[in-house]
Amino acid sequence: MSYMKVLSDIKKGNIASTYLLKGTESYFIDELEKNITKFLGVKVEGETHHYDLAETSIQEVIMNAETLPFFSEKKLIFLHNPVFLKARPDKLPFIHDVFRFEEYLLNPPEYSHIVIIANYEKIDGRKKIAKLINKHAVVADCSPIKDYEIKKWITMLAKEHSIQFSNEALQLIEAELSNNLVLLENEIEKIAMYSGKNTEVSLETVKQLLSVSTTQSALELVDAVLRRNLKDAIHIATDLKKANEEPIALLALLAYQFRIILQVKLLLQSGMRENELQKQIKAHPYVIKLAIQRGRQFSVERLEYIMREIAETDAVIKSGRMEKTIAFELLLYMMIQQS
Repeated sequence: MSYMKVLSDIKKGNIASTYLLKGTESYFIDELEKNITKFLGVKVEGETHHYDLAETSIQEVIMNAETLPFFSEKKLIFLHNPVFLKARPDKLPFIHDVFRFEEYLLNPPEYSHIVIIANYEKIDGRKKIAKLINKHAVVADCSPIKDYEIKKWITMLAKEHSIQFSNEALQLIEAELSNNLVLLENEIEKIAMYSGKNTEVSLETVKQLLSVSTTQSALELVDAVLRRNLKDAIHIATDLKKANEEPIALLALLAYQFRIILQVKLLLQSGMRENELQKQIKAHPYVIKLAIQRGRQFSVERLEYIMREIAETDAVIKSGRMEKTIAFELLLYMMIQQS
């Protein structure tokens, strides 16, 4: 089911007993989490739980879900890292009794709601548990938006904040932020607070508010990693935090930049010419040019490792296992020490 359809149902009060949020678009996942929590409100106050399934067995989670709530009317349980849905599950020091979860899906208690967050590009749909989830849960597609949808989302988010952009301003935002919805939301909210409601935002205003470009700052972070300069990397991240950029948004920035570098490197290795890259990747020419240069300093294996570490840090922050700023700085340390 599409993100917009699931969100619409939630806002209408149609809350399912079980959700699967699958895909790598953090904005969609965060919005669905937020709206489910908001609608249930006081019904789950004191009984909202987060589990990392790389650390906790599914049978322990089900035991909690089947136990009557003590502190509120209902329970809301978020499950991060559902490794048993991957084609090649991670090796863990314990075994997930997936059969217990299969039984739960067939007859979930009315007082518990489970939200599974599969922040993966794909899950193994051949597995029995995946088929049962598809049949008995609401599955939300949280895949990244396509390049041709970027303008539509900029316009939609601007409308939610009661502003609109001139054509020139819209083009600049599209070039700067690409299809990163977390950044789009943050930047459009900032512009709306500055401009006020029911206004048309000019190119000059956008240039002023994006004078320290978020994309440029992400590129500078990548440069600091390449130079193995932890001090500069943390300084840039601190400046962005002072500008109200959340660590989750900074993770999205880094993920986008390193994903482009990896895509460019793989396409060049496959024999594609440099002048064909923009058509294939559909990123801004400036970003592709820099990705070519940066790609020469990384192996494919190293880039894939960095992408996995970024995804792991995202999961650590969202599951509350570590304070977000510390988690982000540890990621920078890892990237620089290992580069």
